[in-house]
Amino acid sequence: MKQTASFISTYSADAFGVASALYELGGMTIMHDASGCNSTYNTHDEPRWYDIDSMVYISGLSEMEAVMGDDGKLIDDIVQAAGELSPKFIALAGTPIPMMIGTDYKAVAAVIEKKTGIPSFGFATNGMQDYLSGISMAFEAFAERMTQPMDVIPHSVNVLGVTPLDFAVCGYDRELVSRLQSDEWEVLATWSMGCSLEDIRRSAAAEVNLVVSWSGLAAAKKLQALYGTPYVIGAPVGEKFTAEVLDALHQSAKDKTCRDLCGASSSNGKIVLIGESVTSLSLAAALRKEGAGDIRVICPVCCEEHPGMIRALDEDELIRAMNGAEMVVADPLYQPICKDKQFVRLPHEAFSGRLFRREDVNLLTGFEQLKNKILG
Repeated sequence: MKQTASFISTYSADAFGVASALYELGGMTIMHDASGCNSTYNTHDEPRWYDIDSMVYISGLSEMEAVMGDDGKLIDDIVQAAGELSPKFIALAGTPIPMMIGTDYKAVAAVIEKKTGIPSFGFATNGMQDYLSGISMAFEAFAERMTQPMDVIPHSVNVLGVTPLDFAVCGYDRELVSRLQSDEWEVLATWSMGCSLEDIRRSAAAEVNLVVSWSGLAAAKKLQALYGTPYVIGAPVGEKFTAEVLDALHQSAKDKTCRDLCGASSSNGKIVLIGESVTSLSLAAALRKEGAGDIRVICPVCCEEHPGMIRALDEDELIRAMNGAEMVVADPLYQPICKDKQFVRLPHEAFSGRLFRREDVNLLTGFEQLKNKILG
C-alpha cells in the first residue's frame, strides 16, 4: 500500500507511452487488454486524437482467453486487421492482465511478422510503470531496427524524446525546430512529433542528437553504439540556456563527445520543481541563468541519477522531499500536498491529461512569463 495516492494523481502508463511515441509514424499499435485502456489514452493522454489519424486499438482480451492463454486468437485478429489496413509496422503493448499470465510479446510479434511480412514489435509493458518507460522502449527498438547506416549530413541533428506527454501541443516542438534551423541546423527527425517513419529511417545521417527528455536517452545511446553519433542532453528553455544547448551541439558535432547540460540540483533549495528529469533540470538551469538561487528538482518518474536531484516515487516521499521549500512549481494536481507553500502551476500532460491544456506552457516562447511567476 506504500504507493497508494490519497491526494494526487498518477502518471500516464507505459503502454500509453508506446502509443504516444509511435502515434504519427503510420503503424498499428495494439494494447493487449480487455477494455478501457484505449479510451483512457485517447480521451485524456492523447491531444492529437481528433486532429491526426492513427491506428491505435485494443485487443479485447476476454476472461477465457486470459485463463487459457489463447495467443492464437490475438495473432489471428492482428494479422487480419493488418491485411485490411496495411500499416507500416505493428506494435503490441501489454497491460496488467497479460503480465499476470506471462504473455511473451516478442514471441507473439515474431509470429505476426512472419505471417504478415510487416515489421512487428512486442513491448513488455505492464501498466505498472510510467509513460517514459514505454516511450523509451519504443524509441530504442526503432533506433535498432528502423534505422540504417547512411552518410552523415553536415550540420544535421535529430531531436529525441518529444511527445505530447511531456511537451503538450502548445508549439514547443515546432518552435524548437525553428530555433535549430535558425542556428543553421538541418533537423532530420523529431522523435516523434511532426515526424514520419521515413524521417526516423534516415536518423543515422545526423551529425549529432539532442535529447530533450529521458525517454529519448536510450535511443541516443543506441544510435551512438550503432553509428557513433554523439548526443547532447538538455531541453532548450529560455534564451540563455537555449544558447548554451546550441553551442554544445556544435561542440559535440566537432569533437564527437556526448554532453549532459542538465547540471546539478540542490537538495535543499527553497524553490522546488516537480516533473520529468531532463525538462525540470533544464528549467532549473535556465532559471539559475536568470539569477535564481538554489533550486530543488524532484523526479517522480523514470530518470538517470543527477547530483542533488531527489527521486520520489510515492506521495509520502514527495511530501518529505518538499520539507523546507517555500515555492513549488508543478502540475496543478500536486497542489493538494503543497498547501503551506506558494504554488506555480505548470501543467504536465502525462500527469493531469486534458484537464489543464489551456494552461500549457511552451518552455521556449512562454519562458519569460513563467520566470516572472517564479522569480517575481
